[in-house]
Parts: sequence; structure tokens; C-alpha cells
Amino acid sequence: MSASPSSLPAPVRTSDSGPTAAELLDFVRRTASDTELIASLPLDPEGRTWIRLDGPGGSEAWLIGWPPGTGTGWHDHAESIGAFLTASGTLREHSLAARLPTDGWKTLELNEDIDRTRELTPGQGRAFGRHHVHEVLNESPTEHAVSVHAYYPPLPQIRRYSRTGAVLRLEQTERPEDWQ
Repeated sequence: MSASPSSLPAPVRTSDSGPTAAELLDFVRRTASDTELIASLPLDPEGRTWIRLDGPGGSEAWLIGWPPGTGTGWHDHAESIGAFLTASGTLREHSLAARLPTDGWKTLELNEDIDRTRELTPGQGRAFGRHHVHEVLNESPTEHAVSVHAYYPPLPQIRRYSRTGAVLRLEQTERPEDWQ
């Protein structure tokens, strides 16, 4: 599904007037169309590669290369809104269509009909609000994928989850210093 400004919910504004989710989606769309930038990303057959970009309005942005068979695992971006778009290859996003509590839990049993799946081919992407829980995968056995991501405010933390059937378990919380 390709997200467009007309198919997005009302713009999600941050409290300090940073970019909206729709503005972040516009940025990742324009950036993904820069074929020279996309071609400059070194691709590694073993692991994901990335280049940090300057996003709009103080946002954090990344160009990410996905070798065949790689993924993020279940996670959220805490208080940040965001957008991502596939520049080449195909990515699959599994997400939860529900607002989860933000604190005070380690294990949740999820309701039925909460799962959503999107296949994102070149030029397709989506915007999302705070606490959006998802995983992103390159399921191709042979082809790299490349995507552009933007978050505002810059990621204060990422919460990582494990999932077994209907049970979602908070495994760890990472902060920017953990990614250096």
C-alpha cells in the first residue's frame, strides 16, 4: 500500500512544532527518488548498512540497506513519529493496529485481528505515530532492499520486543548511546 497525504490520518504534530508525519513521509519520498544517493549506499551481504541523513526540521533520518533475509525484529520508536519508504527491492512490514500501554508492563496478550501486514515495493511507504509497534523485513532470498527512514524528535529510545503467538514481551530498551 502506498501512503499518500490524502490517505494519512490527520497530521500528527509534536509538542514543539517539529515536522508532521506527512512531512516526514514527503521527505523520505523525495530522498528515495535521489538515485545517486541510493546508489552511494554500500551494500553488505551479511548485515544491514546505513548512512545518517539530515532530515527536515531537526528530524533524524537514515538510508538503510537490507541484505536478503534480514529484518529489525519487533520494536517501537517511543515518543517519535516517523515515516519510511522503500527505494529499491521489497520490504514487508508487520504492525499492530492497536495502541499499547507505554509503560508499566513486560508482557501483553494481544487481541485477535490486531495484526496488519504491508508489502512495500519501490516508491511505497508509510507514516506512523508515537509508540507504533512493528517489524520490517526483507524476505527476498536474493535481492537487497534499500529504504529511507525519518523520525521526529530524533529517537530517544527504541523498545525491542519478542513475540510468540499472541504474546508480546518487552525485552530491552535501547538509547542512542547504545547505537554508537
